Amino acid sequence: MNKRRFFVMVCALLAMVAGWAPDSLVSAAERKTQEELLPIYRKAAADTGVSWTLLAAVDRYAELMKTKGDLERHPFYGFAFEPAAWAGIDNPNWLDIDPTTISLFHGLGRDGNGDGMALPWDPQDRIPVLAEWLDELSGEDDGEVAIWDLFQDPVAMDRIAAFQTLFDRYGLNPKGHCFPVWKRADYAVKHNFGAGRSWGGRRIHEGVDIFAPSGTPVLACSYGYVELMGWNRYGGWRIGIRDVNNMYYYYAHLSSYAKGLKRGDVVEPGQVIGYVGRSGYGPPGTSGKFPPHLHFGVYRDTGRGEWAINPSSLLTQWQTLPQPARPGPSK
Repeated sequence: MNKRRFFVMVCALLAMVAGWAPDSLVSAAERKTQEELLPIYRKAAADTGVSWTLLAAVDRYAELMKTKGDLERHPFYGFAFEPAAWAGIDNPNWLDIDPTTISLFHGLGRDGNGDGMALPWDPQDRIPVLAEWLDELSGEDDGEVAIWDLFQDPVAMDRIAAFQTLFDRYGLNPKGHCFPVWKRADYAVKHNFGAGRSWGGRRIHEGVDIFAPSGTPVLACSYGYVELMGWNRYGGWRIGIRDVNNMYYYYAHLSSYAKGLKRGDVVEPGQVIGYVGRSGYGPPGTSGKFPPHLHFGVYRDTGRGEWAINPSSLLTQWQTLPQPARPGPSK
């Protein structure tokens, strides 16, 4: 056993004993930027016939769903496949990284970069395996069967399809953000994340309020897709937009939506998605219980839980960014 393989095995054993996840190892293997992953996706796609955007969407979603708990349960957790599938169902060594023995036990893991190890967290090992899996099971259904087999979750299928659409249109790493209210309006930001709320029961305020006149354009703050639209008794007429990094942006208390905007649409920073209003705190159509403002929230989802993030620092940063002279229409 060479020194590098021995080091990896020792780290894994330490993780089992101490409950420590080898975050430094995982991070080192995943330091490649999204741009550096692109040629790996393209080559694997060319070798198999799977669309690189589908491959990237599945890989991105699986990576975003990986939590520290996953790593603690199995230090060699890599992506969508179960660890036993990587090493081989009948393989007595569930930490196996030797491509030869993995092959003997019909495991999926393989050495993609010639370093003598099959590491599930190494993109050069992981991505070709994922591409072959998708190619084998896709057939005529554009990968739906394969995706269902991997995740068995309709939410995963919806998000992966949306990620693929975004990658097709804007590339692997769409960049750019925008303050969510048209800045030429007379607006004021109240940084009240975490404040107490009593309507509907005791709870905390999971966002920041941006006060502006009714009818002020509300803008998409990021590249993303419309995951949710409709009435909520707390938020009134609201929109939820998710980006390719699984950040969920929540816009509430709108007076109306941008004309033609619908669930599933892809949006760009600066695009009008709705208008500031006073809706909410009651059944559909309730309005006027508070001054006009946009409630803006940001949420992070790992697949095992979703929590609100204080958006104040993001809003402060986005306030310095330029906006179009006139807000653009829904596309």
